[in-house]
Amino acid sequence: MAQAAIITRVSDSLQDIDAAAWNALLALQRHPTPFMRHEYLAALEESGSATPHTGWAARFLTLWQNGELVAACPLYLKSHSYGEYVFDWAWANAHTEHGLPYYPKALVAVPFTPVPGTRLMARDAAARTALLQALNAWCNEAGVSSLHVLFAADEDLDACTQAGLMQRQTVQFHWTNMAPTLGTGVSSLPPEGALPALGRPGGGSVAYRDFDDFLSRLAQEKRKKIRQERRRVQDAGVTFRCLQGTDIGPDDWDFFYRCYERTYLEHGNPPYLTRDFFRRMAKHMPEAWLLFIAERAGRPIATSLIAISAYPSSAGGQKSLEKVAYGRYWGALERVDCLHFEACYYQPLQWCIAHGVQRFEGGAQGEHKMARALLPVPTHSAHWLAHPAFAEAVDRYLQRETAATDHYLEHLQARSPLRTDHKP
Repeated sequence: MAQAAIITRVSDSLQDIDAAAWNALLALQRHPTPFMRHEYLAALEESGSATPHTGWAARFLTLWQNGELVAACPLYLKSHSYGEYVFDWAWANAHTEHGLPYYPKALVAVPFTPVPGTRLMARDAAARTALLQALNAWCNEAGVSSLHVLFAADEDLDACTQAGLMQRQTVQFHWTNMAPTLGTGVSSLPPEGALPALGRPGGGSVAYRDFDDFLSRLAQEKRKKIRQERRRVQDAGVTFRCLQGTDIGPDDWDFFYRCYERTYLEHGNPPYLTRDFFRRMAKHMPEAWLLFIAERAGRPIATSLIAISAYPSSAGGQKSLEKVAYGRYWGALERVDCLHFEACYYQPLQWCIAHGVQRFEGGAQGEHKMARALLPVPTHSAHWLAHPAFAEAVDRYLQRETAATDHYLEHLQARSPLRTDHKP
């Protein structure tokens, strides 16, 4: 019997798509994150954070067969390139200089969220290929200048390459809860389901016992620097409270938002996310959040917000529960030397070690993270440009950029803060 036809639907609101079906499809993916959950994406829309007014016009693309959701992706029509963290301003300027419109462009991404993971959700490889074909057809029909799939997982990138999209590479910094047990100076393979981290010495590895064990695996100068930074915060009379899930109360969320908003305003920009977005997170996804509150003399002075995830990973064909933490937002109402490092790295890493979290992703950019043992990893996106001449020019540019990025990664790898002489 012939298979039922696949039906393509395009929705300008996630409320048109069943949440249970969306989340069930996400749970089947090899690299799910909480940021692809229906609740998260819907909160971006309903809170006014990612809407046509802010330059994010949703066009959620879904494929259905026999009434079952078999593939889906968050698709947006963008009127600018803010909030993406893969920078294409030069491409936009080149179009403008030649009298060609670059906006609107099509974007498959999670707004304001540079976290690698699944972008093209699919029941299987065939459904993912069909999803890309539907994306391509929609882009041609809509007459957009380009399509961009940002911070995609390997299986997404494979499908994009087969569909003729160009790949682009950027660099982030991630910490992995693996204490090297051999001092060979040779990079070891990451655990199943983990994104690789360059520069990790040793062949075998075990999780760190505690923060002191973690420090003992660092080069002496890095170890000394971290202890000095932590001591400065302690000597300033700063202590920390850690709240998780429903323990984060409305007053805590209000204080966090004051700090978050101030961070953006100090740089001359309004925050991307509204206060209502975080109200929706507290209501619909409380289990996904961890809040550190810095206090001095009994008063809160700073916060950092961490997202946490525990999805069954099927990478390598084996099911395992992979715990990942994601550094997201921070802000302070008072300035204390080294407080940013304590709130955003040392407190979260200490918590990750104590709770068996395998990986902490520090977010976009920031070589300073290497001194805190967040090691460089490549992240990837895929791109299609409608204009043949521009596509050819961008392809040549990306070849040069990729070679430069590879060289940059090698340079960073040579500066690994981890010891190569540690033995058990």
